[in-house]
Amino acid sequence: MPMYLTRFSYTPETWARLVKNPEDRRAAARQYIESVGGKLHGFWYAFGSRDGYNLWEAPDNVSMAAVAIAIGGGGALSKFETTPLLSVEETLDALSRAQSIGYRKPGA
Repeated sequence: MPMYLTRFSYTPETWARLVKNPEDRRAAARQYIESVGGKLHGFWYAFGSRDGYNLWEAPDNVSMAAVAIAIGGGGALSKFETTPLLSVEETLDALSRAQSIGYRKPGA
């Protein structure tokens, strides 16, 4: 199954709610991805440009998009970005396929 990395940031209101009532959000994240047949591989908080990161596995892009839309539309986050990840094998396949594309630099 494809893997996805998400980066998210909470709204100030969400942080205030979590301070008042601390909650482990991994259980919620796991429920969301499992509802489409996927799996949560990791959930981390951070400081920097984003508040947290998730590593997910989903059956396909549409399933992951459904999870992202549901979470993003929930109002608790100010940012939610999803990046599809390629395995080394997929990248090697892409590199091999790139050889036959015949790219030409602009103006060359």
